Amino acid sequence: MNNKIMHPLRIFRGIGIVFWMILSACASATEGQNISPDQFVYVTSAIECAPLTVYPENSRYFVDGCGELIYLSGSHTWMNLQDIDDVDPIQEPFDYEAYLNILSENHHNFFRLWYWEEASEVLSTGGNYWFDPLVYQRTGPGNANDGKPKFDLTLFNQAYFDRMRERVIAAGDRGIYVSIMLFNGWSIENKDGIHEPWVGHPLNQANNINGINGDPDQDGRGRETQTLRDPDILALQEAYIRKVIETVNDLDNVLYEISNEGYWESQDWQYYLINYIKDYESGMDKQHPVGMTVEYPNGSNDDLLNSPAEWISPNGNVYDPEVVNGQKVVLGDTDHFCGTCGDVAWVWKSLTRGYNPILMDPFQWFEEGAEADEDPIWGAIRHNLGYAISYTNRMDLSTMTPQSDLCSSEYCLANPASDGTAEFLVFNPQTGGVTVDLSDVNGAILVEWLDPETGQIYLDDPITGGGSHQFSPPFPNESVLYLSQGEPDPTPPTTSTPTSSPMVTLTPAITVTPTPTTTPRPSFKRYCPFVKASEFLTSGK
Repeated sequence: MNNKIMHPLRIFRGIGIVFWMILSACASATEGQNISPDQFVYVTSAIECAPLTVYPENSRYFVDGCGELIYLSGSHTWMNLQDIDDVDPIQEPFDYEAYLNILSENHHNFFRLWYWEEASEVLSTGGNYWFDPLVYQRTGPGNANDGKPKFDLTLFNQAYFDRMRERVIAAGDRGIYVSIMLFNGWSIENKDGIHEPWVGHPLNQANNINGINGDPDQDGRGRETQTLRDPDILALQEAYIRKVIETVNDLDNVLYEISNEGYWESQDWQYYLINYIKDYESGMDKQHPVGMTVEYPNGSNDDLLNSPAEWISPNGNVYDPEVVNGQKVVLGDTDHFCGTCGDVAWVWKSLTRGYNPILMDPFQWFEEGAEADEDPIWGAIRHNLGYAISYTNRMDLSTMTPQSDLCSSEYCLANPASDGTAEFLVFNPQTGGVTVDLSDVNGAILVEWLDPETGQIYLDDPITGGGSHQFSPPFPNESVLYLSQGEPDPTPPTTSTPTSSPMVTLTPAITVTPTPTTTPRPSFKRYCPFVKASEFLTSGK
């Protein structure tokens, strides 16, 4: 089985190869025309093919219930489940429909659904942030630290779970997978010297009527809630997890994440909850992948690799990601690499190194005077996440692995097969040409370039495999090179007149040049908790 069989959309691949040959043969006749290939490269239908499982023969990727390999990629943002504002009651609810529209327009297929445990938090710079809806009901008697009724930790707030279900369904209708965040390490302690969440947390002894104390050492942090120390707290967490699972178990587009950037010694607690979810879902109709993201600060990627999780999200170098070895499905999240950061090159470096890249996207909450959803820098990254998805929908991911030694740029996802099914996706972060080793490849190879700045595809003359080949893009900036043979024993394409004119434009097209990520960003508009303040001031992240 591979990602080209057992799914109706795979028939388009063969049609697409023929289409590409015709375009190449007729290049001079169609010079300058833009032809949309969306029907071949994008999948936008509702998700109805059973939950994802790890593909055993190439465990860098998931496979759905229809046998289709799934490369996950997209943008996530802090307010996509709960509304956040600096006034109470909240005046500016998050526009979830507009958010989904942006994801759909850019052909994204994944996001993390954020959860904030605290009702409010105090800022060292003055003021508060408020979060709504919350998991638990506020019944009193008595008032919590924020002046509102205390929480009853035995009573769930159904409005929270209704919203969760509605939003996961709405995403699934657009072909988008959702990872539900169950806990949040930024909700139990001040990690950046600015946001103080514990004062507003339901497990703070001053905030609940149940006698629960999530800070027994009284250090002003709730780290103990992410350990196995207190059986009463663990029982409450298990009840909450059961409620989440019962809310969404029937949905196919669900994944779970134990905690965003949890307490740095929370691994035993996270391992326990991963197994708890698996055990609980084992008796239900559907089972969903469970993930673990790196702890912060002082998180160890080894803790992720040694975990029982199906997918992980590590820390790392956004400018030169390590090669994914295939031990786990790896979601390369800029959130854990460097906070609110990234550039177009990061998208393609991640794909060619075996990651499923996701962007910590500020959207509406970023800059004074310039909304992030209108910012060309972030727009360029979003567009390229979609372009990358389009290529993975055309490629046979089941056979492709990171092989840095096959190209001079060292960013290469490849299947150097000799049976006529070879494929290479190469990213060159520099201007100029790139050399690719095609020694093991026999027969004709189609040559295609993508300009990441414009979204335009350029077709070049087909070549014949064997030895190393030098390729030069028809545009003066970083480039994506796609080499493909198609199905076994393909009919060699007709040689065409070389052309440097764009033959295809992936939509949406853009014409901006991304600013380097080392350029300091403007001050934040309101809520941007995960740009670590000390790092931001020194590195521009």
